[in-house]
Amino acid sequence: MPPESAIMESAAVLKRSRWFVLATLAVATLALVLAPTGAFAQEGAPAGEGGGGAPPSIIIHIIQSAGWVFGPIMLLVSVCLVALVVLLAMDLRMSLCVPPGFVEEFTDTVNKRKFKEAFDLARNDTSFLGRVLTAGMSRLQYGIEDSRDAAANMLDSIKSDKEQKNNYVAVIGSLGPLLGLVGTVFGMILAFIELGRGGTPNPAKLADGISHALVITLLGIGVAVPAVFFNAFFRNRITHVSMDTSHIADDLLTQMYHNSKKTGPTPSAAGAGGAATATDARVGNPPRQG
Repeated sequence: MPPESAIMESAAVLKRSRWFVLATLAVATLALVLAPTGAFAQEGAPAGEGGGGAPPSIIIHIIQSAGWVFGPIMLLVSVCLVALVVLLAMDLRMSLCVPPGFVEEFTDTVNKRKFKEAFDLARNDTSFLGRVLTAGMSRLQYGIEDSRDAAANMLDSIKSDKEQKNNYVAVIGSLGPLLGLVGTVFGMILAFIELGRGGTPNPAKLADGISHALVITLLGIGVAVPAVFFNAFFRNRITHVSMDTSHIADDLLTQMYHNSKKTGPTPSAAGAGGAATATDARVGNPPRQG
């Protein structure tokens, strides 16, 4: 059994590595967005000098039309969305929430009536199931119903934490069209300002305002569509993981409770009567006499 300090250190390393992955992904997203700008600008320079060159790339046109206000805002919202999706995808893996190896080891330990070892095993495990079992086992001495309530409260706390992160995904899904609408209104204002000057309007400035409106709308919808999809996906995922964790934790707690009620010598207490007495006192049984 690894010491608790080693478990905490490994959990800290895992958390740092997770944020490193998110930071790397954010930088990669920024590089993918900005890299075409320099490349296309270098290619389009000779054509622009000669006059009548080819029209700019659609990517450059979108970046230029987004402007210095709405462009960075949309980029920031997109990076936040990618970070939340990756974070939730890593946290809601079934193999991480309910590790099969942990379930087998815990069941074998309980069947051998090594209750203290089972409690330490659950306490040192950072998965959803380990945290729920730790909360339930700490109240097992007061009865199985009290233990189930404690486990359910811990599961609700874990589920609430994941739902809060998923709510931010839903917020991004709602903000995308609204930001697009604001950009649309702003672009149309620029277009009407040019029309209101009187005389023959400048086609370039008029097209610039209309293009700004359409591009911001496109970017807003482009952010909102994946956000709405992942919000629904993770909402169903959280429900599925929570139900599986609840059922397995209830089965393991019930198994431990009934094993604690059995009488007779155990392998761990065959040569030491005091160990069995200490174990019974931990799970709420009265000490055996004789």
